[in-house]
Amino acid sequence: MSAETPASPEVRKENRFKVWRQTRPFWAGLFTIFASLPIAYLPYGDVRLGNMTLAMATTAGAGALIIGVLLFTLGLTMWFQPIVRVFAGVATIVLGLVSIPVSNFGGLVIGFLFALIGGGMSAAWAPAPPVEETDDAEHDGEPEASEEAAYDSEAETRAVLAAGVPEPREAYGPATDTTIDAKGGRNSAG
Repeated sequence: MSAETPASPEVRKENRFKVWRQTRPFWAGLFTIFASLPIAYLPYGDVRLGNMTLAMATTAGAGALIIGVLLFTLGLTMWFQPIVRVFAGVATIVLGLVSIPVSNFGGLVIGFLFALIGGGMSAAWAPAPPVEETDDAEHDGEPEASEEAAYDSEAETRAVLAAGVPEPREAYGPATDTTIDAKGGRNSAG
């Protein structure tokens, strides 16, 4: 699903945002956008405490603004073009590191930390595997049993056999008294 493709009509309107959010690194983009705000604002903003004004303006204000705008753009890129999530994550981490000397210790370390978290989340995010459905299964909204469930049932069977609980002989076919001796020959006890 891309930004141009609307959500499928089968999805209820209440769930469209949830489906959209789960198909992309949403939280990584949000952290990256949050990182851009202190990095871009602090070199230009000032705080008034009564009659005193605290200004953090530096000579590198243009560099901080560029880093902030790039981080904001990378956050939106993570949302609307999730295919480039690894590039966007690595670029976010690099810009967060560059913001330390350029933008007042990375937006007083707040923006720097948000950039590192958002970039790491974006680089590590992977889309969920598609859920397979069969035609003979009822469409009650639950996905079909996966291969992991099959492995779990095999593990349970092995655990039952290891515990010494015998299975019925019918599971192995008709009963015969043929055995194989140590040399590989067949012995019939019957």
